Amino acid sequence: MFRPLPFFIGLRYTRAKRRNHFISFISLMSMIGLTLGVCVLIIVMSVMNGFDRELRTRILGMVPHASITAVSGGMPEWQEVLERAVEFDGVEAAAPFIDGQGMLANGTSVRGAMVYGIEPEYEKQVSIINDHMVQGSLDDLKPGEFGIVLGELSAQYLGVTLGDKVTMVLPEANVNLAGVFPRMRRFTVVGLFSVGADLDGSLSYINIQDAARFLRVPEGVEGIRLKMHDLFRAPAIAWDLAMTLPGRYFVQDWTRTQGRLFQAIQMEKTMVGLLLTLIVAVAAFNIVSTLIMVVTDKQSDIAILRTLGASPRTIMGIFMVQGSLIGIIGTVLGVVLGVIAALNVADIVATIERVLSIRFLSPDVYFISYLPSELKWQDVAVISVAGLLMSFLATLYPAWRASKTQPAEALRYD
Repeated sequence: MFRPLPFFIGLRYTRAKRRNHFISFISLMSMIGLTLGVCVLIIVMSVMNGFDRELRTRILGMVPHASITAVSGGMPEWQEVLERAVEFDGVEAAAPFIDGQGMLANGTSVRGAMVYGIEPEYEKQVSIINDHMVQGSLDDLKPGEFGIVLGELSAQYLGVTLGDKVTMVLPEANVNLAGVFPRMRRFTVVGLFSVGADLDGSLSYINIQDAARFLRVPEGVEGIRLKMHDLFRAPAIAWDLAMTLPGRYFVQDWTRTQGRLFQAIQMEKTMVGLLLTLIVAVAAFNIVSTLIMVVTDKQSDIAILRTLGASPRTIMGIFMVQGSLIGIIGTVLGVVLGVIAALNVADIVATIERVLSIRFLSPDVYFISYLPSELKWQDVAVISVAGLLMSFLATLYPAWRASKTQPAEALRYD
């Protein structure tokens, strides 16, 4: 029952009531600090993973992974280019488009907008917008009727809903005998979408034929939008595809339009993870001070064990077991609490927002309007191993110091 001896005695020391309650308090604080550090690290890494996922699925689901446009004018051979693009290795789908910028106005309300001219059937294959329609449908964008699909934020700002009229003004002017007038057109709102991102306040869709007439695109199509199987290969695939096409084309991919946002999230994830790991390290190395005080408190016990024949290795093992148990308990509790919180952080934050009537993430400032979370078990495993490893390393010096205790010195004044 006493085998292995270091584990047995170390476990007894951990459970025993000490005469010095301050040591027990420091041990408890070390355990709680490690628990909180591991818990917070798991939550923050899950939230950063959630932001990364939302960027890929929502933002990059709405904007082109890549696009191929003619160097000048329209693209008369767009159907041939689209067919060759769909057959190209790495391309999942393709769709024609026209894009422009303008202002949407309703009464005294004016808002800037990016305008996409689309073919609804093709657009459904390359974009997630059809899955996020809250009113109306993309199919209501019929040629010649000048309908428009707005984001929910734009509609709220302009004060319009389904069936209302908005005026689109282009940054160009018509010159005639009566003078200089801005180019404008009345559109009917036929649909509203919401992806929970800042695109809800800046993006709008019209039929591609209406866009060609209004924006004066000579060949009816400005370019081809591509959706890739692997969005990280989008720059290389789009370039290779353009090189196989006859004529000259301009290639653009998501790394130019949204790449800085993605890089910022990756950098923040790395830096925040590093900083919180240091917090876990500080909590783990609190075990050093705890064990040093325990060793000082147990000098006479160590001397008796050495007198009875315990080797320095056994003494060292006893205190390594004691410190490791503090680390194991703290890490396990942190992992359990962190996993539970990471799986429910969105609901927790939503409840806090509802109770306190505040908004943590405004879509006018951030690219999404809620706190996302994606728990990755490999992150949990890395954090757990790191916490346990740092806790184990923190036990080495105090345990080594205990093993060097001389019985005669320790019992001299007892």
